[in-house]
Amino acid sequence: MISIAIDGPSGAGKSSLAKRLAAALGYVYVDTGAMYRAIGLYALRRGVPPADRPAVCALLPEIALRLAYEDGAQHLYLNGEDVSAAVRAEEVGMAASGVSAHPEVRDFLLEMQRRMARSQNVLMDGRDIGTVVLPDATLKIFLTAAPEARARRRLAELAAKGEAAEYDKVLADIRQRDEQDTHRAAAPLKKAADAVLVDTTDLDFDQSFETMKALILERAAKAAAGPQSAAGEGGGCSTV
Repeated sequence: MISIAIDGPSGAGKSSLAKRLAAALGYVYVDTGAMYRAIGLYALRRGVPPADRPAVCALLPEIALRLAYEDGAQHLYLNGEDVSAAVRAEEVGMAASGVSAHPEVRDFLLEMQRRMARSQNVLMDGRDIGTVVLPDATLKIFLTAAPEARARRRLAELAAKGEAAEYDKVLADIRQRDEQDTHRAAAPLKKAADAVLVDTTDLDFDQSFETMKALILERAAKAAAGPQSAAGEGGGCSTV
């Protein structure tokens, strides 16, 4: 099976690019961030602070998650409820960052994610896919952009949805999320040693898509050719 791991900070465009890449290449897209968002959403609905580790862990036995592909799109079900739209709220994103800091939450989702990669060609994005979830992925990409660029993109997304937001607030939220994700004790956000760095600060969506597509096709072809052609393949010094 071919497995593509895409990691990077909040607002880097991982999910949007991963969805389009998966559709173009015929891979299954696994949105791990949505899984953490679902747990964050459940904690918020139960009135549990995401940072309260014992309280969050106590909720896990009550949670059943299911991913389904319907009408060409991935849907996430939380205890039977389709929460695909609900998990995209800003406060849920912050809650996801909080609950993902707990090792018990990560263990809860880890085997589910690995099982998907063992049974099909997958393109998986998140914060620790290349470092923890799929350490032997066919290709690891660390997707990033300057915080200011990510804030402008997020502001445009919110405006397209008719949601009002201030640039300074969005930028502050992104920087806070970066701080939480890179300094948490459990599987902090970091670039895997053998990941290819793709910085999209000065790239638009289509340019980013073509850059990543070329990387994936090249690595998949080498993997299909056999271990000899892939011998010595790294990526730790590669930068796009």
